[in-house]
Amino acid sequence: MTHLMQDRALAVVRAERIPDAPALCRALAAGGIRTVELTFTTPGVLDHLRAAAGEPGVDLGVGTVLTGNQAKAALDAGATFLVTPGLRRAVVDVGVAAGVPVYLGAFTPTEVAEAMDLGASAVKIFPAGRLGPAYLRDLLGPYPHARLLPSGGVSADNAAEFLAAGASAVCAGSSVVPPAAVAAAEWDLITDRARAFAAAVTPSRLES
Repeated sequence: MTHLMQDRALAVVRAERIPDAPALCRALAAGGIRTVELTFTTPGVLDHLRAAAGEPGVDLGVGTVLTGNQAKAALDAGATFLVTPGLRRAVVDVGVAAGVPVYLGAFTPTEVAEAMDLGASAVKIFPAGRLGPAYLRDLLGPYPHARLLPSGGVSADNAAEFLAAGASAVCAGSSVVPPAAVAAAEWDLITDRARAFAAAVTPSRLES
């Protein structure tokens, strides 16, 4: 969580093709988002992780991790955090043993409680856009100390509302990293979108 809690933003890259993973990471970091999640839905994601692992100033992790074997492979490829779409005990076990953060996906109050019990470093609320920031505030009623990361439907237009509702950080998806822009290596566009998102999340950090 080196940069996640500072920037309060995580970029989720869900693309069919990534022509240059290190360049993608640099483009996002240049825009102010230094925590980047590639996903197992991208073909060859482990190769992309190996290529971009250790990119200066970037925390690189992997999402859509469903099994313990996937978690181990991701860590071997250089991932520094793991993200799941749902409750996956085997993934938590691998992450805890390796000393890396695991962000478990959840939606209902029961799932949030179970994610916390399993040892999640934070709980990814997905799809957050379905019920909006008010739902996040409701979840924090019984779980005031939960670290919640809303994902899905979060954009520069509503990111600040999720943070005001109590989110620890927010996940930026296709609004910042459109799959077509990634495939076309439109790094300047992605930097501009990341900068707009970062400004919405922590405007004072980008004031000059």
